[in-house]
Amino acid sequence: MKIFKLPDLGEGLQEAEIVKWHVAAGDEIKADQVMLSVETAKAIIDIPAPYAGKIVKLYGNPGEIAHTGAPLVAFEGEGADKDTGTVVGQIEVGEKVIAAAPPAPPPTATGIKAMPAVRALARKLNIDLAMVTPTGADGLTTAGDVQRAAKILAEVGPQERLRGVRRAMAQNMMLANAEVASATIMDDADIDAWPEGVNVMLRLIRGLVAGCRAEPSLNAWYDSEKIGRWVLKKIDLGVAVDTPDGLLVPVLRNVAERDTEDLKRGLDNLVRDARARKVPPEELRGNTITLSNYGTIAGRYASPVVLPPTVAILGAGRIRSEVVAVDGKPAVHRMLPLSLTFDHRAVTGGEAGRFLVAVIADLQRSD
Repeated sequence: MKIFKLPDLGEGLQEAEIVKWHVAAGDEIKADQVMLSVETAKAIIDIPAPYAGKIVKLYGNPGEIAHTGAPLVAFEGEGADKDTGTVVGQIEVGEKVIAAAPPAPPPTATGIKAMPAVRALARKLNIDLAMVTPTGADGLTTAGDVQRAAKILAEVGPQERLRGVRRAMAQNMMLANAEVASATIMDDADIDAWPEGVNVMLRLIRGLVAGCRAEPSLNAWYDSEKIGRWVLKKIDLGVAVDTPDGLLVPVLRNVAERDTEDLKRGLDNLVRDARARKVPPEELRGNTITLSNYGTIAGRYASPVVLPPTVAILGAGRIRSEVVAVDGKPAVHRMLPLSLTFDHRAVTGGEAGRFLVAVIADLQRSD
């Protein structure tokens, strides 16, 4: 009997969640037959059998996390003496895809003031002290605080574990918060000269390209370990897409060299596929700068999150009518609020300002 282990799935992925078993113990299967589907921080992947044989045992249930090298299937049969550390055949990527994410660090209770008895009570009640609001002197967490939190959580019900896209999103946000020295500048573009029926996203993309041409340093990757950056020539735009499963950022490639119709087709396909969870994994990585049109939902200004290794994200708020001064007289114009967050380790305030000025200048054109 041989044990087939979770293979190296590439892209630095060290774990995968078991989504579904397609076989059961006792089944006779053929080589390359799909045995199970797993979800990584990139995609849903179907893992085929490395050889023909009889399945003796399955390791792990749907919803459980398996790490690279962990046992998955016990085999017996003609091929059971072959290498069990790799997959024979083609790993098929399914239609369900999610954003890349680093492993989450373990939670800590650093700086929390609580007596040993209170900590023991929290362990007994399965309460994370970091979630408890202290009411004791000098920020001391009391037994009553722990019991209050336990009562609230008991009324709510069991914890919802974040999976798939939301899990990856949470890990990405943690990485960004820990690493990026973020700063945000905000301004408005007067778009009253726009003709009727303008595609807002296409104009935002064109404006972003104008910004990158004026200040290429915002279209870059930063290496925090070596304290260096790469200013990139091609603009591969990450487009933030809101989905019921969480935030996805598929990539629209080489936006500076594509004409309007080509960009429109690409953008329509990108948004449709993202919401249907059909974006190929390779189209969820490698962006050089990001655009978030959050104003289609709500909000005027924001502090969008920069995800390493990129150094900038441009956010667009809700378009509104506002009274502005035109030739010294009040007039009502349509205004588009903009928020530019940048990694201050790699980008100066002057560079960010000149980028935003160029974006606004392009957006305020009538053509």
